[in-house]
Amino acid sequence: MRLTTRSEYGFLALLYLARHQRDDYTTVEQISAAQGVPRKYLEQIMLLLKRSGYVKSAKGQKGGYKLAGPAEDITLAEIIRLFDGALAATESASERFYEPTPIEKEEKLTAVFKGVRDYTAKTLESTTIADVR
Repeated sequence: MRLTTRSEYGFLALLYLARHQRDDYTTVEQISAAQGVPRKYLEQIMLLLKRSGYVKSAKGQKGGYKLAGPAEDITLAEIIRLFDGALAATESASERFYEPTPIEKEEKLTAVFKGVRDYTAKTLESTTIADVR
């Protein structure tokens, strides 16, 4: 697994919203300025987070974004999978994004990568945005 800037910026946006949950809607400009995320890029990220049900939006002068639910319900694993796909280092070790790879012919090697996947998944699936805000 390797995080792209999309998932990193997605985390930054979600963390900002989690820290300001009691506030009114937050604009892309506010998040961009506070987290150092390019505004145009952040707009695309927020649209995907909205379509996926993690944030909701409102239009108008007091519009912007806020979390669609509690920060405790959003795991780090969900966000990585949304933006980057598999948590596994190789597709043949992935449970959700499986694709055959050359190392599969070596069972012990594949088992090592599955162990890494399991540890990574356990950690990321049990850690929420609320845990790191």
